[in-house]
Amino acid sequence: MNQNPHALNNDFDVIVVGGGSNGLSAGCYLGMEGKKVLVLEALDKVGGMASSGYLIPEAPQHLVHPCALDMMSMRVHAHVPVELELARHGFKSVEMAPGYVYLHPDGTSLVFWRDREKTAAEIRRFSSKDADAFLQFMKVIDLFLDIALPMMRVDPAQTNLGTKLKILGTAIKRKALKPELMALMTGSALQAARERFEHPVTISAMCALTGLAGDISADGGGIYYALLGFLHRFGVGRVLGGMQQLSNALQARLEELGGQVLVSASVSEIVSKDGQVKGVKLADGRSFTARAVIAGCHPKPALEMVTAGEIPRHLLTRIAMAPANAKGSGPLKVDVALRGQISLPRFEAWRGDGVDLRNTCLLIGTEEAVLENFATSSRGEVPKLPYITVAAPSAADPSQAPAGQDVLYIYPPVMPVNPTQGWDGLREQVADQVMTQLYDYIDGIEGQVIGRHIEAAPDFTARLNTVNGCVVHIDTTSLRSSTMRPAHGLGGDTLPVAGLYLGSAGIHPGGGVNGMAGRLAARRVSAYLKKTAR
Repeated sequence: MNQNPHALNNDFDVIVVGGGSNGLSAGCYLGMEGKKVLVLEALDKVGGMASSGYLIPEAPQHLVHPCALDMMSMRVHAHVPVELELARHGFKSVEMAPGYVYLHPDGTSLVFWRDREKTAAEIRRFSSKDADAFLQFMKVIDLFLDIALPMMRVDPAQTNLGTKLKILGTAIKRKALKPELMALMTGSALQAARERFEHPVTISAMCALTGLAGDISADGGGIYYALLGFLHRFGVGRVLGGMQQLSNALQARLEELGGQVLVSASVSEIVSKDGQVKGVKLADGRSFTARAVIAGCHPKPALEMVTAGEIPRHLLTRIAMAPANAKGSGPLKVDVALRGQISLPRFEAWRGDGVDLRNTCLLIGTEEAVLENFATSSRGEVPKLPYITVAAPSAADPSQAPAGQDVLYIYPPVMPVNPTQGWDGLREQVADQVMTQLYDYIDGIEGQVIGRHIEAAPDFTARLNTVNGCVVHIDTTSLRSSTMRPAHGLGGDTLPVAGLYLGSAGIHPGGGVNGMAGRLAARRVSAYLKKTAR
């Protein structure tokens, strides 16, 4: 890591603002083309949402993931780590089997296996009709993925005629499924579950899974079932050694290619003159010039950093009003260091099949609870019923905690962004509530806590320079996809300032740790630099 400002030149081909997975990915792709790249990161290390560290003072050997943990999205776009040769720089992941398990309050469970037939067998324990309906539903989800995935992997601002013809052929071949597909894409995730399934465990499991993507009662939320499709098609992975290893590998690859990284480097202005990007100014007064700048951070603060008057007011208004946790709900994050290891004897006794529930991601929350969480959070109230995602990263990778101990990743996905009482007075109280709710499901937490690390929406906003604590930057909806993400006029391959490009989760193809938005931005910048070659 090059932190010596005197070792840096002042002039670059491309400057990347933000050293998260997308910013680093963009830098690597441009470095592979021989471009002179500088990545600027405001924090003291790279990674952003794809980071990990020893953040609990009382437990200096328990590794914490303050944001992302699972690697489903990178498995969907597995070509990125291959193209960037990250394995040579220490990136290694392992598939979780199973990936997700739903826990019902009555002690039963439903495993989401990568194999859909095995998942159907799980559902058959509760309802044969539901199992058959699930396999039919997966045909609709498959069609959705076969249409959506090819477009996720290309630049939506281009014609992409070959890709579109292939998609058209897929749609024609399976035209009998079109009515079901349209119902899925226009209806809510809750509607899709209630239409197809009858057993409360099946419905609750679907609600708990899709609620990770957004409000299950919102029109258009049927697309959240892409999570189910990804799970079955690509599986769920974890980075060995923690998520920071991915970001460190990206940095190492960038530096191998001649790129430079400067941390603790907060950008105060993206300098533009007469509609042309010139470089950046840092908060400490230093300046760097470049032919192009990629904003690897949230689009709103990025555009607001551009020299006053260079971005038209109407576009600043659009990005300011782009939905980011717009329904008033966002995640809470509680990381806990334990003296011992967790166990789930009540659920494992019911299963009787030897599945290690400790070594997976657990979903807790009935249909009623998921709906209650979204409704109360939207009113600025703390939910009463448990809707929680929880995992023990040290189960899959024992190096992340001392021998015989666990670190627990607790992620209630739906909490108020701005509670009426304010988070400053609620953090500890709500963390206590969430942990107490877990006692009914998981043994080995109560009385075993060494220390914990808590972040709510305002903390995500402050640490990651995001908006309303939104970890995917812009809410995932059909109206905020393709060239409409983050907003009309801001999702194409040009902006009002020549040489300025967006390259974060706030643009196509959206959130998740995968580097694809950075890859897209790099390609756009490469084309621009060729057109404007000196």
